[in-house]
Order: sequence, then C-alpha cells, then structure tokens
Amino acid sequence: MNAKRSDKIATGVLYVLSGIIVLILAFLLAYILIKGLPVIFKDPKFIITASNPLTGGGIAVQLFNSVYLLIVTLIISVPLSLGAGIYLSEYANQKHWLTGVVRSAIEVLSSLPSIVVGLFGMLIFVLQFGLGFSVLSGALALTVFNLPLMTRNVEESLHAIPTSQREGGLALGMSRWETATQVILPAAVPGIITGVILSSGRVFGEAAALIYTAGQTNLPINWANWNPMSLTSPLSLFRPAETLAVHIWALNTEGTISTAQQISAGASAVLIIFVLLFNLGARFLGNRIHKKLTSSN
Repeated sequence: MNAKRSDKIATGVLYVLSGIIVLILAFLLAYILIKGLPVIFKDPKFIITASNPLTGGGIAVQLFNSVYLLIVTLIISVPLSLGAGIYLSEYANQKHWLTGVVRSAIEVLSSLPSIVVGLFGMLIFVLQFGLGFSVLSGALALTVFNLPLMTRNVEESLHAIPTSQREGGLALGMSRWETATQVILPAAVPGIITGVILSSGRVFGEAAALIYTAGQTNLPINWANWNPMSLTSPLSLFRPAETLAVHIWALNTEGTISTAQQISAGASAVLIIFVLLFNLGARFLGNRIHKKLTSSN
C-alpha cells in the first residue's frame, strides 16, 4: 500500500469518527430539546415562575441561582488562575523541582471527581469554616474544582505565544511584568477566553459538588431586597441555593409530584439553551476583546 492510499484511508477514518461524534452530540441535543421545548412553549411563564413542592411550578429561582453562582465562582477563580498561569509560564524556574510538584498537583486536582470536591467542600467550607449550605460554599467548592483546568489553560495559552514577542518587549526596555501583561497576555486572550468558557460550562451544569455545598433547598427570596447581608436577598452569599442542575437531579430522583418528569425536561432544555447562548456570547466577546487589545482587524 503506497503512502497516498494510506493517507486517504486514514483521512477517511478520521472523517467517519468525527461524523459519529457529531451525530451522537446532535442526537443528545435534539432529544433534550424535543422533550423540553414543548414544556416551555406550553407555559412561557415556566422560566419566570418559582418552583412549588406541591404543584411543581417553574424554575425562576434555580435559574437565577445558577447564573449568580457562576458569576461568584468566576470572580474568585479567574484572578487566581490568571496569576498562577502567568507565574508558571513567565516567572517559574522550569527546571526546579517545586515547579514540577505544582504542575503534578494541578494534574491531580483536575482529575478529581466532582463528588469528591463536594465532600471536601462540605467538610471544609460548610462545617469547618461554618459557612453552612450557601452560595459562597458552593462557589468556593467550584473554584477548587475549576482552578486547575483554568490555570493549565492560561499557562498553555501563554506558552503558545512566540518567544520573539517576549524578546521584542524586553528589547524595547519593558520590564518582565509589563511584557507579560501588555504584550503576551493580550495575544493570549482568545485561548484564555476558551478556557473560561469550558470551565463556566462545567460550573453551570455541575450538580454533585453543589449538593453538599450550596444545598438542595431555597429560602423565600424577596426580589425587592437587594441588601446582600440579608438571607432573603437574592444577592446574599450565605443563603442556600438550589441550582438548575441540582433541581433536575432532585426531580428525577426524589420528585413525587405527577409533573416531575415534565418539569425536569423543561429545565434540561433551558439549561442546554443557556449554556449554548453563554458559549456563543463569550466567544463573540472574546474576539472583540482580542481585537481591541491587539488592534487587529
């Protein structure tokens, strides 16, 4: 068999495998939307109505909790991952044993099951720190869950920038920090944004880690109370917060009402739609930021 024929066969196999993966993903996406969209179209107020343990209700509070928890988690994890990634890429001695230990720790943490992170969060944040089942406990647990992935992504995005750009910045008299933040970091924004998108999708759809940290219940929320220190405020970090993914899990495992499956299907469709919209919006925003920072057309 000559090289040209081998190349065609290998290319064909790759196309077939890629097609199978796309078909599987398309089937799962279509199945969830076909089952869930009729629930939303039947009652458009489903998204803006609070849940009710007796009648089912909607998913307004759970959807808000998911978005709010995502925002709090990103506020904590993005600065930490940026700092760690910049240090490992631009400052750490690549041959030092401590750098190898840090990278090994990141690899181990990134492979931890979410249930283990949830149990760790319950023992440390919920019980030891006394935060209880709360938004803050859930955000801290998800930070532990996502920080290794985001740190590794930032480091790889910075490593992908050609060394000539670093040398050019230093040759112009810029300090190492100025070169990293004003030359290297703007060029790495698209890769970093992709990492944030991937980690955000994990946060938005995570359930196991939040069952033991953010809780499975919701306190009555007063939407007119925007005092973050009040437990009835939607902005409170110390109230329990059942997210959309946890609500779906609870409906399918503990739901006793007759409409539990329909509500679960509708909530699943909303979850998929929000993840898709968030991903598309984040990619658009990342490209705009990249063009602004690099002055590219």
